Amino acid sequence: MFNHVVFGDSQKMTELEDESIDLVVCSPPYYNSELDFPEFYPSYRVFLETMRNHVHETKRVLREGRVVAYVVDDVLIDGERFPIVADMTRILSEAFRYRDRIVWQKPDGFVRISRRSGVFIQHPYPLYFYNDNLHETILIFQKNRFDYKSVPREVMDASKIDLKEFQDGKWFQSIWRIVNVLPNSNGAQKGTAAFPEELVRRLVKLYSFAGDVVLDPFAGGCTTLKVASCLGRNAVGYELDLGLLETVKKRLADQWDPAGHPVDFKLTIREDAKNMRIRLQERIEARRRQLSCSRRSSRGKRGTGKTLDGMMPDTEFTS
Repeated sequence: MFNHVVFGDSQKMTELEDESIDLVVCSPPYYNSELDFPEFYPSYRVFLETMRNHVHETKRVLREGRVVAYVVDDVLIDGERFPIVADMTRILSEAFRYRDRIVWQKPDGFVRISRRSGVFIQHPYPLYFYNDNLHETILIFQKNRFDYKSVPREVMDASKIDLKEFQDGKWFQSIWRIVNVLPNSNGAQKGTAAFPEELVRRLVKLYSFAGDVVLDPFAGGCTTLKVASCLGRNAVGYELDLGLLETVKKRLADQWDPAGHPVDFKLTIREDAKNMRIRLQERIEARRRQLSCSRRSSRGKRGTGKTLDGMMPDTEFTS
């Protein structure tokens, strides 16, 4: 199944045969983050079990010796920090061998001062400090070991990486400094946190060959599929949220491979697809308005303008 987007739950990728995928690049949902699906998972335990199901289904469809790259980060929800990087490392280790870890560092100017550091500015004393997050983690795991002799010489040559680009861009370092994509505030993409095309481009070029099949089981706006097809790879994506249908259609329109041939993507909508993002965002906006009204009422009764006084940081934005 090449160049295909399936709207449905990637815990069951029934459209894919065993060992039919050459590379997985994805960014799973941040647990109940405002940038993804706030209040979607009933508990952190349910979130981790869902991720475990995804990982083991990914193992089924991945070819021997091939790589998965998961872009993940810890998240702060209502004052509690959840160790997603550590837990995803443990879950991935159940299915694959650990190969590498890359830190994606974002420029200072692209992360605003959050409530976390804002509290310290008002209270510059010990134990008030919480840092603003400027990075995410790319976990690289592999399904056993790769047989380099299995790749034909002509495929190797067609997949050769430009060493000047490799060296000038410092791809060889464990820290990649790449500008992040700011969350979109319009339409169905409101609240999405897409990763940058440059990050995907590096992963696809470093861990797959020309003509390979690249999978993103959390496709979102289909950044992975767009980049993979431009690099001469075939691409498959799964996305649970049917609210992104029009976004995906626009994103994957007018795609061309390196030889100048058009790339046409097939769209399939399964019965388990859901209209999630818009409904959840509307609920969160209603809750925010209610909390805002309550806080204004409370401040009026206290007669103080110290809006952050005594308030600990409770939300972290990772993009």
